[in-house]
Amino acid sequence: MRNGLNVNVSGALLAVLLLAGSVPPESPVADAAMRGDAERVRELLREGADVNAAQGDGMTALHWAAERGDAELARMLLYAGANVDAVTRLGAYGALHLASRGGRVGVIEVLLAGGADPGARTSTGDVTPLHFAAASGSVAAVSALLEGGADPGMREDRWGQTPLMFAAAAGRTEAVRALLAAGADPAATAAVLDLAAREEEDEAAQERRDMILAALQAPGAEGGEREAGGSGRGGPGGYQQQGAPQRQPATPAVAATPAGTEAGAAAAGAAGAGAPGSQQAPEGQPTRREINERQRDRPVQPLSHAQLVGGYGGLTALLLAVRDGHAGAVMALLDGGADIDQMSAGDGTGPLLMATINGHFDLALALLERGADPSIRNDAGATPLYTTVNTQWIPKSRHPQPADYMQQEVTYLELMRALLDAGVDPNARLEKQLWFTTYGDDYLGVDRMGATAFWRAAYALDLDAMKLLLEYGADPSIPTMRPPERRRRGGGGADEPDPSGLPPLPVGGPGAWPIHAASGIGYGEGYAANIHRHVLDGWLPAVRFLVEELGADVNARDQNGYNAVHHAAARGDNELILYLVEQGADVMAVSREGQTTVDMANGPVQRIIPFPETIALLEGLGAINNHNCVAC
Repeated sequence: MRNGLNVNVSGALLAVLLLAGSVPPESPVADAAMRGDAERVRELLREGADVNAAQGDGMTALHWAAERGDAELARMLLYAGANVDAVTRLGAYGALHLASRGGRVGVIEVLLAGGADPGARTSTGDVTPLHFAAASGSVAAVSALLEGGADPGMREDRWGQTPLMFAAAAGRTEAVRALLAAGADPAATAAVLDLAAREEEDEAAQERRDMILAALQAPGAEGGEREAGGSGRGGPGGYQQQGAPQRQPATPAVAATPAGTEAGAAAAGAAGAGAPGSQQAPEGQPTRREINERQRDRPVQPLSHAQLVGGYGGLTALLLAVRDGHAGAVMALLDGGADIDQMSAGDGTGPLLMATINGHFDLALALLERGADPSIRNDAGATPLYTTVNTQWIPKSRHPQPADYMQQEVTYLELMRALLDAGVDPNARLEKQLWFTTYGDDYLGVDRMGATAFWRAAYALDLDAMKLLLEYGADPSIPTMRPPERRRRGGGGADEPDPSGLPPLPVGGPGAWPIHAASGIGYGEGYAANIHRHVLDGWLPAVRFLVEELGADVNARDQNGYNAVHHAAARGDNELILYLVEQGADVMAVSREGQTTVDMANGPVQRIIPFPETIALLEGLGAINNHNCVAC
């Protein structure tokens, strides 16, 4: 009992000590300033209260005066000895940061006169007061800081963004003009994250972990086999799996450049930036050329998401403004000398392409009328023409684009015509799948590498877009390209015959033709039905147009050996099946996986239920049913 009592007493004492330690510090002056009670602050100061006593989070009375924009209170506190350099516990925000964030020019002037450092940086991203003032949009605050010695070229730490980039990303037009007038560089680019290099780092770390675990689990030694003289730990002289290759550390994914905060992270987003014809990057960062060379040097294999993206970031102030549709800031930047065609240092996206990717068709037309070059393509080979039709029919879920395209005065067809009039190549092909079409695994079930704008229009069943493109010389016979891919289930492997009877297809060979796009490619191979957007009831009209007007082959086979009947069957589209049969389509065709047309109607993937009427129709036409329903 005595032992039990001692334990209980000790526990009680510990609880008391913990509670005592959690009592917030006394900070009456800061508390009164937080309430905006200047008279109480004055009384406390007369009574000798500590003007610098901070609240639990490090907020002092001067911080609260800055937050509230109370210049008179700030002046009183400084006269009473307030520490102008005091910072919060989290983030190391000074009073000048808070005043700048709110655009409180009166307080900013008082603090600068009191000796506040205009170049002070937070600990979360090395953000300066000028960054915050730029994002606030207050020209007076920006001007006060510039007059106080703030450097308009300073970069925050996370993305290497300048105050001009903060202002552009927030659409602060007048702040943009003020910063440009002060010498801010509109050609500066933010940091680039080389996702492929980071993926290599992750793989190397995984290998090292596996080697250590294997050594720890190996028999014959305590915790695993050791090298002679080893310390028993990973690294030099430590555990090492016998025979395992030594892998050199990967190149750092991102350079350590001055940079970031939440605002900077929000401003840094998709695509990238850098001047056309220039491969320059901030010191220590990979250039676009280096990133692209690493991509080209990789062996032929399926591209991971990181490899599809390549370089991420590297945006200019103009690209940041364009991305979010801030037309006023865009025009201010162009008036101030920004290059209308400067591409991102990450993936080579230009302002016109950036506008179409994000559905800002009005802004895209304005850029085009101002002289933007529509022929500039990003590293994936995308043109503004392709991304215009792609954005109009962007999948209805699992994609990053906002719905801005639905709020434009300029229609996508008007923009397409303007782009074609300006000389964009209607037959330009994607060099790899666009990573921003859908997030993560692609539910559409088809790789669009090699696709043209016409192919994309056919995939959307968009007859108006197809006819417009044909008017300007689009070739309706260009397919996608077969991408590198993992061995598919069923036939077609290197060690087993291909049941389709088709010859082998090399990487880069014909993938899928427009007739496959228009008949429902992907519906029997994934979950395209969940996200695919297209013209309502447009299946038969689109296929009829391709066949009767353009001579499409109803028996053409895609890279996986499917014909249009396979794809129509996967959707249960009896009307299209009957039309295709009337046109001579072969219902007996077998895919490279050994699937018949009936098999595609019989639930070939999870969560896709069979279509009994379609099964009966195809069986009646002689097709064989292998009863391969996965969802049954």
